[in-house]
Amino acid sequence: MIAFFLVVVLALLALVHWYVWRRLVRDVTAPRGLARRIGTGVVVALPLLSVAALASGRAGAPFLFQQVVAWPGFLWLAVLLYLVLALAVGEAVRPLLSRWLARRAAAAPAAAPVTVTAPVTAPVPVPERTAEPEPKAEGEPEAKAEPEAGAVVESKAGAVVERPVAPEVSRRLFVARVVGGAAAAAAAGTVANGAYGVLRGPKVKRVTVPLAKLPRAAHGYRIAVVSDIHLGPILGRAHSQRIVDAINATQPDLIAVVGDLVDGTVENLGPAAEPLARLRARHGSFFVTGNHEYFSGADAWVDHVRELGMRPLRNERLEIPAGFDLAGVDDVAGESEGQGPDFARALGDRDRSRAAVLLAHQPVVIDDAVAHGVDLQLSGHTHGGQLWPGNLLAELANPTVAGLERYGDTQLYVSRGAGAWGPPVRVGAPSDITVVQLASKQA
Repeated sequence: MIAFFLVVVLALLALVHWYVWRRLVRDVTAPRGLARRIGTGVVVALPLLSVAALASGRAGAPFLFQQVVAWPGFLWLAVLLYLVLALAVGEAVRPLLSRWLARRAAAAPAAAPVTVTAPVTAPVPVPERTAEPEPKAEGEPEAKAEPEAGAVVESKAGAVVERPVAPEVSRRLFVARVVGGAAAAAAAGTVANGAYGVLRGPKVKRVTVPLAKLPRAAHGYRIAVVSDIHLGPILGRAHSQRIVDAINATQPDLIAVVGDLVDGTVENLGPAAEPLARLRARHGSFFVTGNHEYFSGADAWVDHVRELGMRPLRNERLEIPAGFDLAGVDDVAGESEGQGPDFARALGDRDRSRAAVLLAHQPVVIDDAVAHGVDLQLSGHTHGGQLWPGNLLAELANPTVAGLERYGDTQLYVSRGAGAWGPPVRVGAPSDITVVQLASKQA
C-alpha cells in the first residue's frame, strides 16, 4: 500500500513538473537554445533537491548536508504550489489575451508600403548578365548581391527606398511569455512574503476563555501556548530565541509547549533549543510530545527538555496552585512505539468539580477530552493549514484547524504554531503564540 502511494505521488510530481517545464521553459524559449537548456536543467534539479530535503533527515544524513539542501529544496515546494495555481489561472487568461490581441490587430489599419519618389536625372543602366562574372580589377569594390525577395531595394537616385523589417514575435509566444512571467512573479512574491512572516517570528495573540468551574482566585490566569516550533535544518537558535523573547514579554503565569518542538535529533538540534532554558513563568513551563518528536527520538527529547527546565507531562496531571488541574498526554503518534495518549491515567481519578486544562498536541483527541470532563484542551499540529489552500485539507483531518470552538462542555483552542514544517513559508495562516486568559464565571 505504501509503495503504491509513493508511486502515485512521484507520478503526480513528475506530471506537475512537466507542466511547469512546458509553460515556463518550452513555450517561451527557442528550441535548442541556451535559455531552454538552462531552464530544463533547473526544472530537473530543483525536485531532486526537494526529495533530498525531505528524505535526508529520516535517512540520517549529515546535518550539514541537511542544511545545504533544505533551503532550496523546501522553498521550491512552496514556489511549485503557487506556480501551478498561478499557471492554472493563466490557462483561463491565455485565450482571452489572445483574442484581445487579435481584435486589436484586426482593428488597426493595414500598413501600406512607403514609397519615396524623387526626380530621376538619368536612367540607371542595367548591365547584361554573362555566364561568368568578369574578372575584378585590383582594388575594385565587391559587387552587391542581388536583393532577395522582400528585401530592401534602394536606387542611387532615390526612386524607391525600402528598409529591412525585423521579424515580430508571434502572438502565441508573446502571450506565453506574459502569462508565464506573471505566474512566476506572483509565485515568487507570495513565497517571499510568506517566508518573511516565518523568519520574522510569531505574533502574540490574546484569547479569553471563560470556564464555569474555574474559581474566582484563578480569574485572569494567563497561559502562554506555543506549538509547532519545528527547530530543524532551517529554523534554528535564532528562531527559538525570538520565541523565548516573545513569550517572556507577555509575563505569563504558565507556559505550555504543546508538541512538535523539533525536526531532528538532540545531537543536531540541542544547541538550537538552548534558549528555551530562559523561559520564565510564575508556575513554570510544561511540555507534551507531538508527532514529530516520535520521528526525532521522543525519549531523548523528553529528557533534554527536562534539562532545559521544562516539565514533560506524559499522561499525567498536577494541581495548579491557582485552583485548577493541568494534564498532558502523549501524542497519538506514540502508539507506534507503545506510548501514545492514556486519558484514564491522566484524568481518570480526578475530582471533576475542579476545572481541568489538557495539553494534547493533536485536536483529534477532543472526543476523549469530552468523555473525561476536560474543560479546555490546548492543541496545535494543524499549522492553520500553513500554505493556502492547505487549510481545506487540514479541515478534512481535524475537528478544528485554528482558534476556539466548543464541543459539548469542553472548549478546544488550536494554535497555528510558531514555526513551519518543510518550506519556511506561511500563506494565509500566520504563525502565533497565544496568551490564553482564563476567566471565572464567579468573578
